[in-house]
Amino acid sequence: MENKLSKADRTRQFIIETTAGIFNTKGYAGTSMSDLTEATGLTKGSIYGNFGNKEDVALAVFDHNYAKVAGLIQQRIRSAKTYHDKLMVYAQVYDQFTRGNFPVGGCPILNTAVEADDTNSLLKDRAAKAILKWKKGVQDLIQAGVEAGEFKQGLDHSRIALSIIALVEGGIMISKVTNSQACLDKIMVTVESIISEMKI
Repeated sequence: MENKLSKADRTRQFIIETTAGIFNTKGYAGTSMSDLTEATGLTKGSIYGNFGNKEDVALAVFDHNYAKVAGLIQQRIRSAKTYHDKLMVYAQVYDQFTRGNFPVGGCPILNTAVEADDTNSLLKDRAAKAILKWKKGVQDLIQAGVEAGEFKQGLDHSRIALSIIALVEGGIMISKVTNSQACLDKIMVTVESIISEMKI
């Protein structure tokens, strides 16, 4: 029984990893069941034997892609020495989204939010929770920087966090639609300015 469960878990993970780039590039609506069967080499029955429907696969894929980005960010935040540098990790990681080990298709939060805001409440909820978690992470770093004496007192943590997120995600959108990495690089300079202005 335990071997069957572990085999099922491996199959689920294989489906998620194999279709992650497809969903993140084509979106939920643009990804067909034939895309999934072609990519995995599995039958529709095999996929539905592991997931209730295409939406379940899409939700698992979002979690997978988001975890990949979040894991990369957390790893780099842990190794950064100052709170300024820890906050800059967000800009640095996202600035490399076309060049690094980012999920195929770009930012899963942005892609999902744009597609699902009016069409899929479950995916929209996943993207919203990811944004709120990101906001809390930025706010916590700002507060820790204030407590460490690195940042000024009286900062509006919520406004700053939302501004950083908006600049990063907006920068990615502009960069993708214009095919210009230079646009994103320039926007990240503004993120750097916001973070630097908090320093004592």
